[in-house]
Amino acid sequence: MHSGYNRPVDNHQTSGLVRRDSYIEQIRPFLGQPLIKVLTGIRRSGKSTLLSLLAQDLIAAGTPASNVVELDFEVLSLGAVADASALQRYLDAKVSASGRTYLLLDEVQEVDGWEKSLAALFSARDVDIVITGSNARLLSSELATYIAGRYVAFEVWPLSFRESLDFAEAREGERPVDMRAAFAAYLRRGGFPVIHMANWNDAQSDRVVMDIYRSILLRDTVSRRQIRNTEMLQRVVRFVMDNVGNSFSANAIATFFKSQGRRVDPETVYNYLDALQEAYLVSRVPRLDLRGKELLRTEEKYFVGDHSLVNAVLGVQSGRIQGMLENVVWAEMRRRGYEVFVGRAADREIDFVGERAGERVYVQVAYLVPDAATLERELAPLRDLQDRFPAYLVSLDPLAGGRTDGVSHMALPDFLLAEW
Repeated sequence: MHSGYNRPVDNHQTSGLVRRDSYIEQIRPFLGQPLIKVLTGIRRSGKSTLLSLLAQDLIAAGTPASNVVELDFEVLSLGAVADASALQRYLDAKVSASGRTYLLLDEVQEVDGWEKSLAALFSARDVDIVITGSNARLLSSELATYIAGRYVAFEVWPLSFRESLDFAEAREGERPVDMRAAFAAYLRRGGFPVIHMANWNDAQSDRVVMDIYRSILLRDTVSRRQIRNTEMLQRVVRFVMDNVGNSFSANAIATFFKSQGRRVDPETVYNYLDALQEAYLVSRVPRLDLRGKELLRTEEKYFVGDHSLVNAVLGVQSGRIQGMLENVVWAEMRRRGYEVFVGRAADREIDFVGERAGERVYVQVAYLVPDAATLERELAPLRDLQDRFPAYLVSLDPLAGGRTDGVSHMALPDFLLAEW
C-alpha cells in the first residue's frame, strides 16, 4: 500500500477530465448543506472522477485549495487508519482551522468503523463530506445506522449513450456523425468510462472490462461476503448474464445446476444474487401487476450493471441481442431516476414500466419490427393501457418512426438521446 496523501486538486490535474454535468448538477445544490453526500454505484463507473470534478469546481468558486481534501482509501495506507478512532483523528487533522473543509472520501468503507468516525466528525467540526462506495450496504445497515436522515444518495452509472458521444468528442475532437455506427460501438463496448478514453479495439476493451469484472467479484462480493465457493458464484453470475432479459428464479437456477450434475440449494443462490446486487453487478427487476397495482411474487428479470460485462465474460452472441437491448434501456431509465418494473396486465407483458415523481412511462423493446404482424404483437400490450402516460416502442428498425394508437415508435439510438 502507498502512504496516505491528499490527492492534488488543482486545475492542471483535473482539466483533462470529461465533465459529467448531469451528476454535478444533481450534487451541487447539496454542497454546503448539513447532509453527507453519498455516491454509490458499480466499480469503475466514474465516482472517483466526480470527486475530482467537484474539487475542481469548489476551488474555481473560491474555496482555498487547503480546504478541499481528497482521499482515496484504496491507496491510503490502512496502517494509519486501522479503526474508527484512528480514522477520526486522521481526518480531524485534515480539517482547516479557517472556514469549512470539504472532505471528499473515495471508497472510505475500506476502513472498519468508518461510519462512526464520519458521524462524529460531521457533528463536531465545520466539514462538508462527500463519500463514494462500490457497495449498496453504504445505504443500509452501515451508514443509515449512524446518520439516519442526515445523508443524501446519488447512484453513479457507467456512461449513457449520450455521454459516450461526449467522450468521443473529447477524444477525437469532433462528435460522431453516424449515430447507428456510434450506437453499435456502444452496444459492443459498453459504458465504463475508461473504455471511452482511448481508441481500443474490441479485444482490448474486453480485457479491461474483464479486469473490472474480476475486481468486482473479488473486492465487492467475495471478500465482503466471505464467500468460499467462488466457482459456484461465478457460475451463478454467468447464468444471469446468459439470461439477461429472461424471467427466472433462484429455484430455476438451482434446478438448472442440478441438471448439470452440480448441486446448490436455492437459499445459497438467493444469497449469491443478493451479494451480486449489493456490488451493483446485477439488479433484480420485479413484476408489477398494472391492474391490481401490486408487485407480483413470480419470476423476476435480472440485468447487469453494464452490458459490456456480458460481452466480455461470455463473448458476443447474436442470440442475446434482445436481452442486451433491454439492458441498455433499463439502465437508461435508472439513470434518469425511474424506479423500473416489468409490467404485467392479464396475460400480456410490457418490458418496462418506469415510475418517477408520480409519473409513468411505458417502454417496449424489440430488436427489429420487420412486418405488420410483429408490429401488432409489440403494440398490443401498450394499446390496452388506460392512462395518459407516454408509451414507446423502441427498436433497431431503420424505418422506426411515427405514432400508432398513441404509441411512439422510435429508433433506439434516438430514444436514448431524446427527452422523456
